[in-house]
Amino acid sequence: MRATLLHAPRDIRLENVPDPELRTDTDAIVRVVASCICGSDLWPYRGITPTASPRRIGHEFVGVVEQVGSEVSTLRPGDFVIAPFGYSDNTCVNCRNGVHPSCEHGGFWGSEGQDGHLADGCQGETVRVPLADGTLVATPGEPTQELIPHLLTLSDVFPTGHHAAVSAGVTAGSTVVVVGDGAVGLSAVLAAKRLGAATVIAMSRHESRQNIARSFGADEIVAERGKEGVSAVLEVLGGIGADHVLECVGTAESMAQALRSARPGGRVGTVGAPNGGQLDLATMFRRNVGVAGGVAPVRHYLPELLRDVWDGTVTPGEVFDQTLPLDQVADGYQAMDERKAVKTMLTV
Repeated sequence: MRATLLHAPRDIRLENVPDPELRTDTDAIVRVVASCICGSDLWPYRGITPTASPRRIGHEFVGVVEQVGSEVSTLRPGDFVIAPFGYSDNTCVNCRNGVHPSCEHGGFWGSEGQDGHLADGCQGETVRVPLADGTLVATPGEPTQELIPHLLTLSDVFPTGHHAAVSAGVTAGSTVVVVGDGAVGLSAVLAAKRLGAATVIAMSRHESRQNIARSFGADEIVAERGKEGVSAVLEVLGGIGADHVLECVGTAESMAQALRSARPGGRVGTVGAPNGGQLDLATMFRRNVGVAGGVAPVRHYLPELLRDVWDGTVTPGEVFDQTLPLDQVADGYQAMDERKAVKTMLTV
């Protein structure tokens, strides 16, 4: 089969690799229908996260089950399935507590698992899925082609935006600021509106991303950054900060802006992968601003979010503004690296 490998900074190649096989009785083999490129994939692509040797990449996909191991009981060949960005047993104490990224037996795509075998990267034609019963979620039926992009967001980006909103405590009638206009930030706008936020301010300086934010329900757009951005937020909210701020970038600057945009007693939900900087504990203490969040437990949120995506209540797949065949995966990385695309979907 063909799969995507990262060789070095900005050196992405689609190569022939061995077909995956069932390695344990709890495995499944899934034929990929669509995968995508994540903003977090750009860290190793740019060389910020070192790559010592060529490695598989990609952690989001939907597809069709082709084979299952003898102990797999909830899936069968032909099922259309969604795979979270990490695999898990869905039974250990951490999974039962809703923290699937910390599964005692789980792991992440593109690396060797606890079973001693490679869990394939997801930007390829086929994937071996460990712990298939715990990991994969089957859709109610065979989806239409139009529905596939929306289902694909359930692998990562939409549940991650939802996690920001949940971590910040978004409630009906509340005010929300979203820091970050990447696919996760835009998904956080949609998630906040889905939870009933009365006013959502999206911080974005890019017109194409502003348009998506508005389509997801953003009531106001603030293009400024830093102190000017905070002043603009306060002006919109009558001189008081937001009840909830969703930090979807992960830099010191984005977190500082998030903390300053929250009202006294407000709460920040953070899902941006940290990239330098520390929390300003003194500001948090003086203003009673709380911070919560982390790696999104996608598997925990999947059943709830799938219902609304399946019936068309929400359409998170609008974050995909570029669709390419897998053959052009390198072009997709370049487009996202140069901010010519918000998020690229890869069809197989």
